Amino acid sequence: MKIKNDLTSGPIDKTLLRLTIPMVAGFAATMSFNLVDTLFVAQLGTIPLAAMTFTFPVAMLVISFSVGISMGTASVISQAYGKRDITGVRRLSTASLLLGLVIAVVFVTAGLFTIVPIFTLLGATPDIIPIIGRYMIIWYIGVPFIVVTMLGGSAIRATGDTKIPGVLMIIGAILNMVLDPIMIYGLFGFPRMELAGAALATTITQGISFVLILLVMTKRVNMIDFSGISFSGVRRSWGEILAIGLPTTGTNLLFPLSMAFVTWLASRFGPEGVAAVGAGLRIEMFAFIVIIGLSSALVPFVGQNWGAEAFERVHEAQARSNRFTFWWGIFCWVLFLILSRPIARLFSDDQTVIRYIRYYLWIMPAGLSTQGVFMLISGTFNAMGRPLISAAMSVLRVFVFYLPLTWAGTVLFGFSGMIGGIAVTNVITGTAAIFLFRRICVHDELCIKKGERAVPSSGE
Repeated sequence: MKIKNDLTSGPIDKTLLRLTIPMVAGFAATMSFNLVDTLFVAQLGTIPLAAMTFTFPVAMLVISFSVGISMGTASVISQAYGKRDITGVRRLSTASLLLGLVIAVVFVTAGLFTIVPIFTLLGATPDIIPIIGRYMIIWYIGVPFIVVTMLGGSAIRATGDTKIPGVLMIIGAILNMVLDPIMIYGLFGFPRMELAGAALATTITQGISFVLILLVMTKRVNMIDFSGISFSGVRRSWGEILAIGLPTTGTNLLFPLSMAFVTWLASRFGPEGVAAVGAGLRIEMFAFIVIIGLSSALVPFVGQNWGAEAFERVHEAQARSNRFTFWWGIFCWVLFLILSRPIARLFSDDQTVIRYIRYYLWIMPAGLSTQGVFMLISGTFNAMGRPLISAAMSVLRVFVFYLPLTWAGTVLFGFSGMIGGIAVTNVITGTAAIFLFRRICVHDELCIKKGERAVPSSGE
């Protein structure tokens, strides 16, 4: 492996744009297949759509673990890459995939034996549980593919290459869009599987993506090397990855926890409320595509520059990213206000569901800008090797603001109050994150320059 995609020099705007565009395209494709899943399932009726919504917190639990370990992987690999430690890059990349397999096996084993109690706890009624069960059994089979593919893509992005992961995400999304109607509705001689068909389409797609990512890492970018692998080497690499990955995972787990809480609150309004939240979440995630792409670009950028002690580039990149995210959020809010009715009608012809979705689109985007800034700053702290700061931010966000405000909003104002509680949380915590970043980043920079705190280890 040769040093390519050096992010420690060159114009910041152009570099971030070059990194962000492929990831936006990739995430757009990925989000689109989640949205397509929802649209196809919505045609089956309110009950299947509600059943799919109940699976969202559990799916996010697995994804949150994967994202956490991916963040740890990206942080240590990008810093190793910034220091030109290619041996460390290979060792950490290989170890991260092995770690992903271990995590996936644990999830599959635990998940298959807890389907009924978990979804009963989330508020699913006895008539919905069998539908959920058929979906989740198939979905769990694909968990190893999901985890390893995410880790592989994160490792490649850490080297400054966002094109390959972006292209693979687009391929997977197109394949899923083709398979979805075939499996769900039983086209071309296939049996009609309804909601379970969506799970099978996803599993097949992720399996193909799994094979492709391993081929790319082995043959094209030469990041996997088992020749000199040893237990002590793997253990050391896992320690470096988990030092950042575990706090990040803990932070990410708060997202499915909060989503589970909101799903439980929404169940007070019947299947219509749950279905509306499921649709709203997917619409909101579509608006977040650009922010997620930018966040993914910032991690290798910050990691490489922090490892090279190019601190001014980190400050400038964060400031420019925050400004862009603010205006992007305002644009999306205006768009949702104008198009709320036709968007809602795409998901349901039930007037109650439509009304709830419109409430979601009117209120939730009010905090989109600051929610995006919070996400960017949290990712930057992880890339700097400061995951505990990021974790503390998220813990305070969920337990001090999110849970109390959504509950109080629901009690006082009903469905719209629940959504308003989330929006207020995002405004408060996103604004606070800006001031915290300025303080911590300047402090760490001064400490490193004085030799009081070393740049975090990254595979040396």
